[in-house]
Amino acid sequence: MFILKTIDRMVVTLFQPIIILSGLAVALIMVVGVFSRAILGKPIFGLEEVMLLAVMWFYMLGAVMASRDRSHLAADFVNVITRSPRVHRWAAILSTLISLCVALMVVTWTYDLAAWGFQKGQSTPVFAVPWVVSQSSLFVASIFFVIYLVRDLFLEIKGLGASAKSAPVDVE
Repeated sequence: MFILKTIDRMVVTLFQPIIILSGLAVALIMVVGVFSRAILGKPIFGLEEVMLLAVMWFYMLGAVMASRDRSHLAADFVNVITRSPRVHRWAAILSTLISLCVALMVVTWTYDLAAWGFQKGQSTPVFAVPWVVSQSSLFVASIFFVIYLVRDLFLEIKGLGASAKSAPVDVE
């Protein structure tokens, strides 16, 4: 368990600055792009390529952090239908199992996408950045989704998940 907590802390330490910097980069690129087109009347070639790279990693790493903190969107209508903690727990287990199955399918799909990207060797037209650089963000994120869903499933089975749903999971 100590190893998992250490890895989790490393993920947070690594991902948070990347999320912040890529978010700032996207905002700055948008401002520069709009300014150059609207005010100067001249587009900056290749700006969209850089933005695509930053946006893909920004969204995917942000989704990983949301999955880690359990702050992603959820439609918990079972809580409205019944007040039974037992039903809530079983619904949460079922929901997590379904999410885990879907995430495992996404891992295989994104792996195939990355492998295809390596095989084709496609790159962006201006800076020749390989497409796989942005596509790999999907694969990396899907792996972390599986990891955090396995964690959530164990918490749900142990009966610790239902109380942790309203607040971020403390992994320390």
